[in-house]
Amino acid sequence: MSAAPAVDTPATPAPRLHQPARALVAVGEVLAAAALVALAVWCWHRGVLRYSYPVDGRAPLESTRYLGNWIGGAVGLGTAAGALLLDAARQTLLAVGTRGREQGAEPDV
Repeated sequence: MSAAPAVDTPATPAPRLHQPARALVAVGEVLAAAALVALAVWCWHRGVLRYSYPVDGRAPLESTRYLGNWIGGAVGLGTAAGALLLDAARQTLLAVGTRGREQGAEPDV
C-alpha cells in the first residue's frame, strides 16, 4: 500500500480583534433600533383608545380600551430594539477593542 500524499494546508491567520468596519454595522443597528422604537410608539398609541360619554348634569364617563395586538406588537418591537442595541454595543467593542495582556504574564498581587 502507498501512503496518502501529504497536503500542505495553509496556515490560517489568527482572528483579528480590531475590525473598524464593525463600527458601521453598529451605527446601522443603532439607526434600526431607533426606527423600531418609533414604530413601537406608533403601535402603542394605536393600541390605546379613549372614549368619553357625555352625561347630562355630571362629568362625562371616561373609558379606555386596550387592543392587545397593537400593544403586543409594540412590546415585541421594543424587545427587538433592545436586542439590536445590545449587539450594537458588542460590535462597537469589537471595532475599537485591543488585545489584553499576554496570556503568560502573571498578575502583580
